[in-house]
Amino acid sequence: MPMADWLKQKGYLKDDQEAEAKKVQQQTNQADLGKILVQLGMVGEREVAMAKAQEMGYNFVDLDRFPVESSAINVVREQIAKNHSIIPVKKEGNTLYVAMSDVTNIQALDDVRLASGCRAIPVMALPAAIEDAIRKYYGGSSAINTAANTAMAAGSAVSQQAGAVNNTNFGSDIRSAIASAQIARPASEDVEQDDGEKMAEQAPIIKLANALIQQAIVDRASDIHVEPQSKMVRIRYRVDGVLMEAMTVPRNLMAALISRLKIMADMNIAERRIPQDGRIEIRSEGKEYDLRVSSIPTPFGEKIVMRILDKSSVMIGLEKLGFTDEHQLKIEELTSQPNGMFLCTGPTGSGKTTTQYSVLNRLNTVGVNIITVEDPIEYQLNGIAQVQVNRKAGLTFATGLRAFLRQDPDIIMVGEMRDLETAEIAIEASLTGHLVLSTLHTNDAPSATLRMIDMGVEPYLISATVIGVLAQRLARRLCSDCKEPYEVPAMDLRRFGMNATDPDEMITIYRPVGCENCRMTGYRGRTGIHELMLMNAEIAELVVRRAPLADVKDAAKANGMKELREDGLYKVLSGVTDPQEVMRVVFTAGY
Repeated sequence: MPMADWLKQKGYLKDDQEAEAKKVQQQTNQADLGKILVQLGMVGEREVAMAKAQEMGYNFVDLDRFPVESSAINVVREQIAKNHSIIPVKKEGNTLYVAMSDVTNIQALDDVRLASGCRAIPVMALPAAIEDAIRKYYGGSSAINTAANTAMAAGSAVSQQAGAVNNTNFGSDIRSAIASAQIARPASEDVEQDDGEKMAEQAPIIKLANALIQQAIVDRASDIHVEPQSKMVRIRYRVDGVLMEAMTVPRNLMAALISRLKIMADMNIAERRIPQDGRIEIRSEGKEYDLRVSSIPTPFGEKIVMRILDKSSVMIGLEKLGFTDEHQLKIEELTSQPNGMFLCTGPTGSGKTTTQYSVLNRLNTVGVNIITVEDPIEYQLNGIAQVQVNRKAGLTFATGLRAFLRQDPDIIMVGEMRDLETAEIAIEASLTGHLVLSTLHTNDAPSATLRMIDMGVEPYLISATVIGVLAQRLARRLCSDCKEPYEVPAMDLRRFGMNATDPDEMITIYRPVGCENCRMTGYRGRTGIHELMLMNAEIAELVVRRAPLADVKDAAKANGMKELREDGLYKVLSGVTDPQEVMRVVFTAGY
């Protein structure tokens, strides 16, 4: 689309302004209409650059907002960046995204390829922003001295050792906090733990710890990884299920930062030899978050992982979890029954708990008594009695369930069936007229029955109580702003269950491209991929006979079960995700 048309479509330019600018262009004989629009004050330089980028078929990156990755900076020398006025912004495998004002500069791209050994993909950025980024990320150790000399001015550049951080308000807080903390302590990397504990109460470290968490929330991260290395501390965020490097922090701030995070999580900062667990409650932009904090000892220091739980995420409803209309209708029918057991299965982080909470939220009415036993309680729901497992006090899943049966419940949720005792009491509750929800760790839905048999549950009890099993995975959604269609032979999708016999048949699907809104990944957000097995007489009889898994799976498919790969194919054909993402989360050896 021509630049002027794009600007008008986006509301940046009006018809009369375009006419006036073209009149000036004719009078002055200038070729660049965009420059005239900027000079006349009609459109900003950033908007013109965005319009030119789309006209030429390139992505535009706003370096004032886009987080430059240290892994990208590290593979291109400062001299190359300065000579060509470019800045590497993201490294993904063997692909390096390079911001440049002149995307047609072939010489610059060749030099980057030779220096980095990567395939260089140009993205467009403003020249002034590129120069600022070069000074910021290639500033060297003198940047910290500059921060000291300027009395820790907010937003000052810090050393390359401090790593690349997001250039947002929170990123500025992080840079300022690192610079302040560096000034407050000696440059030695060997820091006594006692000194670190004292520094943990100082304002710069408090500011740094808060900024790390706030930035993770802004970036939609589900986990924060604080990982001590031999010469620095690496900070990584898990966004849409994939870990990405956010920044590095100088080694001599490690003890103070980790001590601060442990203080926030109410953990024992003096104990560094054994794993610990803690919890942080924070509020950001009007929303409440729970952080589940875990620490483990490593050779270079304690590694901290913080899982971010958005308390409002369970209120989104089943319709927002990626279920097909068929799956959602069946789940609503299953969970409307007065008794029986409904199980969710899948690996850690596959969204089982979110699904169970969404079901509970739908069932939560004044006329229903719902009780849960969990370890830990991930989300707190109004109107539901939630019990936290406390093994030190003797409160386990099993003892909690026994007490529940005297509390006149209608619906019981067991966070996870981990042993035979818990499973037997849950089954007893189901047999005595309660709806029981729980989770298991299995690879697919039919495997849940075999897993329970392996735990020691009698097969006839499984067939009498289990009404349905939902297996699920989480796949990244294609970014709606930049995904592009392309055609593939239908035969290529047969491994997903595609019924294709014509070798010439072509199917249109979508692939990731990468833009500013998705941090050049091509993905934004996640969706569920599901497999729902409904118990019927045939499957129940196979379970009682302890039939092989293949027989149970065949019977489930005959009863209408669509496998995970088939639901993945539906999401691919709908343009929600792509085949590679389905392969990543669904397929295992021998599938």
